[in-house]
Amino acid sequence: MRRALIALVALAAIGGAGFAWVDHAQPGWWVRLRYPLYYRDSIVGYGHKYHLDPALIAAVVYEESHFRANSRSSAGAIGLMQLLPSTARGIAAHTGGTKFDPRHDLYDADLNLRYGSWYLAHLRQKYAARPDAGDLALAAYNAGQANVDDWIAQTPPGQPVRVRFPATRDYVTDVHRLESLYRKAYGDQLDSS
Repeated sequence: MRRALIALVALAAIGGAGFAWVDHAQPGWWVRLRYPLYYRDSIVGYGHKYHLDPALIAAVVYEESHFRANSRSSAGAIGLMQLLPSTARGIAAHTGGTKFDPRHDLYDADLNLRYGSWYLAHLRQKYAARPDAGDLALAAYNAGQANVDDWIAQTPPGQPVRVRFPATRDYVTDVHRLESLYRKAYGDQLDSS
């Protein structure tokens, strides 16, 4: 009995050490297991159409909804890229969506990816003159353009913009980490060229 317990403890320690190593090393097969990629064709297509890295789109989708098309946040954001209906109405107006109904249409994976990708590209273009445009676009995607515009207005010229919300700073960091993981694990599948 004592030997079996010792063997079980040793086996658990070896398994735990192996898991810790794999989780730290993040080999491609492990990343693919932990971070799935669904809707690849739409992600690559909209990445190409809107000049975005498909790994970035996949990272935003994972961070926002973990690829669950039926997601709805407590704030009312809907779908894969967690778009607010009011934001999506504006996107529809800019992109020619004349029969858009956010109560239903944002649950459509392809439409949600199209609108979310368009919006992310729009934000990157809006802040393109700033050296931290990518971070500001992600911050605006998470916290809203009005907040980011306020932070920019409060920033002395030549200084980096300080993202005032800790949750938004974490969001930007997490999306960049996920983007790197998606590029590492799915680089050949996300190549939009």
